[in-house]
Amino acid sequence: MASETSSGGPGQNVLQRWAERSIRNPERVYRAMFYVAAVFFLFTTLFPFYWLVVLAVTPNDLIVNMGLAPRGFNVEAFVTLFERLPLHRYMLNSFIIAMITTCIVLVLGSLAGYAFGRIEFKGRRPLMLAVLAVSYFPPAAFLLPLFRLFTGNVSLFGVSSPVVFNTPGALVTPMTALFMPLSIFILTTFYSQIPDGLEDAARVEGTTRLGALFRVIVPLSAPGVATAGIMTFISVYNEFFFSFMMTDGQVSNWAPIVFGILGYQGQYSQFYNLMAAASIVGVLPVVILVIVAQERIVSGLTSGALKE
Repeated sequence: MASETSSGGPGQNVLQRWAERSIRNPERVYRAMFYVAAVFFLFTTLFPFYWLVVLAVTPNDLIVNMGLAPRGFNVEAFVTLFERLPLHRYMLNSFIIAMITTCIVLVLGSLAGYAFGRIEFKGRRPLMLAVLAVSYFPPAAFLLPLFRLFTGNVSLFGVSSPVVFNTPGALVTPMTALFMPLSIFILTTFYSQIPDGLEDAARVEGTTRLGALFRVIVPLSAPGVATAGIMTFISVYNEFFFSFMMTDGQVSNWAPIVFGILGYQGQYSQFYNLMAAASIVGVLPVVILVIVAQERIVSGLTSGALKE
């Protein structure tokens, strides 16, 4: 008894032995920390998707005081959601808007990335910081002036702005400006790592700077271009704020998928199972894209940070 009291008790002995083993074998501790972090990350990222599946397969009248398991199994919700609304057309609108925005971002971002990464000019760093600062502005700060501009309520020298509300331009324009700074940063990092000799060889053969960019630099920076394109596409496809504010919700007026999901809300009833099923179906294109291009995304994000 005296020895246990002097040593602090059995609990302290166990803790001391664990600390000694950890010091002798730190890799075991690192592995345990990795497993704990991985389990926590998987739980926090996959649980919302699991909860959507639970709500989707549970009949709507049973979604009250639920636990973690579904109450019933009703897969008809995945068929009913297409019967009530043309969800596929909302998805197509989002897909087209995301593709147009991604193409514009990659073209303009490549030109800006080439200028920032391969051309020396005065004020390059402050200008780059100013471009990156745009991405930190909240989208709500641009909503009112853009809404007035897109609805024809802005006049200059007696000429009113064109009405582009309910058109792809009302969605593509602000989202291009918001998501382009990150693409410029990624492409600038990649383009600056291309050896000057390769571009000089193309210039000697008569290629212009623009030709060298798209014939030499862009192909050699394929991981960075793919990463910027995929991240832009995913961000635009999932964007909510401007997608909700710049259209009236009609599928014929280029309403994106957010309106398709919200369309299952009635005045007196809420079809939560259909909304959950629509969310699952709507996110499938992004999930497939990430699964197919995950190696390209990881290689692009990691190799862009290495100087060769």
